Amino acid sequence: MKLPSSVDRQFIQQALDEANLAAADGEVPVGAVVVRQGKVIATGRNAPIRLNDPSAHAEILALRAAGMALANYRLDDCTLYVTLEPCPMCMAAISHARIARVVFAAPDPRAGACGGAIDLNRAPWHHHSVVVDTGPCEQEAAELLRHFFQEKR
Repeated sequence: MKLPSSVDRQFIQQALDEANLAAADGEVPVGAVVVRQGKVIATGRNAPIRLNDPSAHAEILALRAAGMALANYRLDDCTLYVTLEPCPMCMAAISHARIARVVFAAPDPRAGACGGAIDLNRAPWHHHSVVVDTGPCEQEAAELLRHFFQEKR
């Protein structure tokens, strides 16, 4: 994992904007942005409640939108920026989409699949390795989640 660049910080900030929109909708505040050749091609934010869809995580919705934007389910030259470490479901989708790189802000020691709770990227049966980087805006993303759950309790 490498140190975040200012470009990484810019795109994570856009993912944080999506996370704030999710929180405003009463959803867990997680946002995602898919970038190709330095341009945002898709965004997503958690919406399982709004969409009545347990798979409507920010990453999944961003991957779906990116596939539509590129008219291809293979996103092999794309980077996914997300505010929270992806869960196993999202990490599997990221792998199947052939995302080249994932950059996440806050780690998730309870459900993260990039080394938090489990590292699916290193599983021997995994068919595609993804470069995973962490760091930009970690405090901001973690605080957004903490505040959301404090308000819910």
